[in-house]
Amino acid sequence: MYSRNAGARRFGARFNLIVFCMLSTVALLSSHAAAQFPPGGSMPAGPTSFAMLAEAVSPHVVNISATRVEKGRSIHPFLGPDSPFGQFFGEDFYEKFFGQLPESERRTNALGSGVIINEQGLILTNSHVIEKAEDIKIKTNAGKEYDANIIGQDPKTDLALIKVEPAEGFPPPAPLGNSDAIQVGDWVMAVGNPFGLGNTVTSGIISAKGRIIGAGPYDDFLQTDAAINPGNSGGPLYNMRGEVVGISTAIVAEANGIGFAIPINVAKALLPQLEKGKVIRGYLGVSIQNITPELAKGLNLELEKGVLVADVIEGGPADNAGVQRGDVIVSLQGQSIEDIHELTRMVANLPPGTKAKVEVIRNGKTQTIPVELGTMPQEQPQTAQQEPEQEKGPWGLTVADLTPSLAEKFGHPSDEAGVVIVDIAAGSPAAESQLEIGDLIIEVNRRQIANVEEFKEAVAKAGASMVLLINHEGRTLYVPLTREDEN
Repeated sequence: MYSRNAGARRFGARFNLIVFCMLSTVALLSSHAAAQFPPGGSMPAGPTSFAMLAEAVSPHVVNISATRVEKGRSIHPFLGPDSPFGQFFGEDFYEKFFGQLPESERRTNALGSGVIINEQGLILTNSHVIEKAEDIKIKTNAGKEYDANIIGQDPKTDLALIKVEPAEGFPPPAPLGNSDAIQVGDWVMAVGNPFGLGNTVTSGIISAKGRIIGAGPYDDFLQTDAAINPGNSGGPLYNMRGEVVGISTAIVAEANGIGFAIPINVAKALLPQLEKGKVIRGYLGVSIQNITPELAKGLNLELEKGVLVADVIEGGPADNAGVQRGDVIVSLQGQSIEDIHELTRMVANLPPGTKAKVEVIRNGKTQTIPVELGTMPQEQPQTAQQEPEQEKGPWGLTVADLTPSLAEKFGHPSDEAGVVIVDIAAGSPAAESQLEIGDLIIEVNRRQIANVEEFKEAVAKAGASMVLLINHEGRTLYVPLTREDEN
């Protein structure tokens, strides 16, 4: 006979079993979570509010207004862009009937942001915010305005230092953090002056590090989804401790939530030089290119990291130390090199006169070459870029001996050895590579070429792939070619 007490006992046993199973499951999930996250047990929650942080850091941030004077020829008012005639008649029409346009000056304003970095009134911002400015004014969060002067700027990293004469009540400087320590996924907050609206706070996370966006030779950006808009340029990016970890710089206009900031460690390394008004960088004196799989195969390299020396600047530090064309640079000062951007940044960060240790692979053997770095020339030697090239026959290349007339036509020294590309067949391996008519072929598969006959002999032995060393507009670089019959 069924007993309510017995049924209760059976129900209680089932309930206890269910609770035990649930607790066991929770314990299992908790132990899994503990294995996935640092000691403390569970994933840390995001901030519930940024209010205290925003209040603490906003005084460090200033709004910048830079006035530029641009000279040019102005269209007569009735032919201007706002005139009903402006859309039909322009400068050509005006000059034809009224003579040359008069020169005039036009004042334009650029808006940006900056961050105070010391009590003497130094402010860090972007170079493009104050570029060519004749008058710079800053406004603090409290609304007080100051005149500012440019102390130093570095367009290659887009950093600049301006200075005001601080009065009583001038805001305190911002603490500068360590951008190397920040991790992808960490919370950050951007503060700036978007669209001239005044102090504005946005938040997000670090989306990526070490981004290369084509802004300059030393690209090394933090990517964030914290909203960055025009006018934010030069403003600080803070971590959750209120330390500046980046300087907001650029956005992808067509995207949402993709902004870029210069790591503050880059700025800290340059500050001593910016304070002196000029940035002086180390100089190695080589033209370099990345190692592609095709180049690695064509040059019998067993690695696809490091950078290939396409040329050595005569009389430069690398030349004096014995670095040779065809060397693969794999480390500098004991730090491994992955690509040209890494080597370019590392050399630039070392002061002239540094006795650097350059590790290279030459003919399959590793050796360390001591190089005393020079001073970066005013115009940096260009990194070897691969430009389109083409061939005839199986490769699509037609070449000719270098005559004085061809040398003059394509800008090559008349006494240089090699053969000139005079035609490239459409759709050929050469057309698919980075060769151009007028390029001078110096080597085929590391064999030096003096004339057409030597070129033909070398090509005949090349098989289905080869690597050419060419001179393109005064720069040498390696170009790999592959035929379809290789497969």
